[in-house]
Order: sequence, then structure tokens, then C-alpha cells
Amino acid sequence: MRLSRRLDKIPPYLFVEINRKIAEKKAKGEDVISFAIGDPDLPTPKHIIDTLCAAAYDPANHRYPETYGLPELCKAIAEWYKSRFNVTLDWPPTREVLPLIGSKEGVGHMSFCMLDPGDIALVPDPGYPVYSVSTLLAGGEIHYMPLLEENGFLPDFDVIPKAVLKKAKLLWICYPNNPTGAVADVDFFRKVVQFARKHDIAVCHDAPYTEVAFDGYKPHSFLEVPEAKEVGVEFHSLSKTYNMTGWRIGMVVGNATMVDALFRFKSNLDSGIPQAIQIAAIEALTAAQSEIPQRNLKYQQRRDRLVNALEEIGLKVTRPKAGFYIWAKIPRGYTAVQYTAELLDKVGVAVTPGIGYGKSGEGYIRLSITQPDDRFNEGIRRLLTLKNEN
Repeated sequence: MRLSRRLDKIPPYLFVEINRKIAEKKAKGEDVISFAIGDPDLPTPKHIIDTLCAAAYDPANHRYPETYGLPELCKAIAEWYKSRFNVTLDWPPTREVLPLIGSKEGVGHMSFCMLDPGDIALVPDPGYPVYSVSTLLAGGEIHYMPLLEENGFLPDFDVIPKAVLKKAKLLWICYPNNPTGAVADVDFFRKVVQFARKHDIAVCHDAPYTEVAFDGYKPHSFLEVPEAKEVGVEFHSLSKTYNMTGWRIGMVVGNATMVDALFRFKSNLDSGIPQAIQIAAIEALTAAQSEIPQRNLKYQQRRDRLVNALEEIGLKVTRPKAGFYIWAKIPRGYTAVQYTAELLDKVGVAVTPGIGYGKSGEGYIRLSITQPDDRFNEGIRRLLTLKNEN
């Protein structure tokens, strides 16, 4: 049996050794607390689940779903964007809204729509690994844009070589950022639009964390810039906003040509989102949004407890304004993988080494605030036992 050579392009999974250690500890009966994964521990709100359950009993929802998505869902997405960001999206007749089976599948497929072999994608470093992996699978090449602390973890477009810009067709950005927790203002997005227009580069903004924010901060949409729809799209998701990671539903909105290209590609690979889930998504988007600030207050309290603990054990942390993640600078003398292994060995706490998100992530670890309170507090207690060691 011979497998496709494109699979050889997928880099080795960096966390194999860490996962092996976690499995060994659990096999010995040792308790491991994981701050490694950003998956909401809070349940999907009851009114959304009730709507989903009712829809599941409707025989009309037992058949193939609409490939493009229910018109009512597209309308709900457009109205949510208008209400939240004052962004107007046409649907129909112009196709500026497309529901997705979770935003990840759209992020992964967009590279196949935009890149031919030899084309370059500009990818943030550190960044969500799907940007680079999908580029490689589509036959494209990657130019990494370092996200540096001294630049607020924003890319510096001025240092990208001219030879790269001639071949670049796609730019990935993500704010609020995974993994650094950085945020971007509208002025930055204006620079992105100007840069994209000047060099004829399509923009993909991955924005699933805009509704997880603290201290009164309201993250921005890339599409708030009036010309943004001329150059790009924005991916969003119900996963983080409504604690719906398990239901797999998101959307891409913006440039009609890019949205239609993604629709044509994915409609040949999947049969759409189960209709009962689409109906639950309509309920999520159109019902009162009062649960979001209550949820964010809980996350904010966790953020503060975790940041305080990390600072007490000697790590440098920028308190994030949004998102699930704490990006912490580790002590000198360690690599990110070594420090991650030490936390696991000494106190049974699992975190993610920053190098897993790119070369510029070396020297950092990422921690998530999405553990139930009892586990979260126990993890903090364990970390604080290291107080005098760093």
C-alpha cells in the first residue's frame, strides 16, 4: 500500500512525547490537570439545547441538509454581524455568508481554493497550525511572519521580502490571537487592507474569540474596515461564543468571490451541516445574549487567578484582554518543551509549549482557562508549589 506523498508534508506532531508522559502518569493512577486545550468547560446554554432536541425530532431534519445552509441561518448570521459589528453582509443575491461545519474546516479548505503549487501564504508565527498545514497540503509554500512581544504580537509587513510578496496570494491573521492572547484595533486592520490591496493578496481573518473578552473590552472585526470585503473574509464560530465546540458549526463571511470558491470546494466534499444543529445555531444567534457577559466574568476571574499564580512563580505574563489563553514567558535556561515536561513531572500540570505554534513561540508556554473551577483551582495550587524554584 502506498500513501499519498502529500502526507509526507505534514510535520511530525511535536507533542507526541508530552502526550506519552501524560498517558504514562494516568496509567500509574497519577492525576494530571491540563491547561493545554482551549475547549469550554461550561455547557451549551439550555435554551439552545432545547431547540436542538426539538428540531432533532422533526423528520424534515433527518434528511440531507441544505448544502449551502438554511436561509434562516444565513439571515441570522448576517443580522448578528450587523448588530455586533455594524457590518452589512449581502445574502442573497450576493454570497457573502456561508455556514461551516465548524470554522476549522473552512480554514483548512480555503488554502485549496486560493493557492496553486508554488504560491506563498503569509502565516503568523506563532499561529494556529492549520494555517501552515493546509498550505502545505494544497501545494503552497509558507512565509512565516514573526509575532514578537515588542510589536504587540502583530506582524510587521514592512520586513517581508519583495521576492516573497511577488508570489504571495494569501495572508492569515487571527485577533484576538491564538496562542498569544494579543488583540488588534481597527487601525491595524486598515493597514492589513492597504497592504492586501497594494500587493493583490487575499486576507483570511480567523476571529473565533471576539466574544470572549474582559474588563469591558470589545474586540473588533476585520470587516469593520469599509474596504475589507474587497480583499478578504472572516472566519467565525459559535464554538467559543456559545460553548458549542462539540456541535461543530461556524461561518465564513466577507468577499463574495472567496466565499463562493469555498462553497464550490466544500460542496464536493461534504453534505452540509445537520439541519437540527443549524436550527440550534439560529436560536443561539437570535436569542438574548445575556449569558455571554456572565460567562466572560467567570473567565475573567480565572484569568486573573492564573496570571497572578504564574507571576508568583516567576513567569512574565501580559494579562490578555480577550480569548482563552495565557501566553507566559518561561525562565531562562529552559526550552519550551523542557519547561512543559518539568511542570508535568513535578506537579502533574500539562501546558502547551509555545514552539508547537512556530519557531517564534520558543521561550513561551500557553495555558487555557477552560477547566472546571475545582480542577482549575487545584492546578493553580500545584503551580504555586513551584514559587521558590524559578
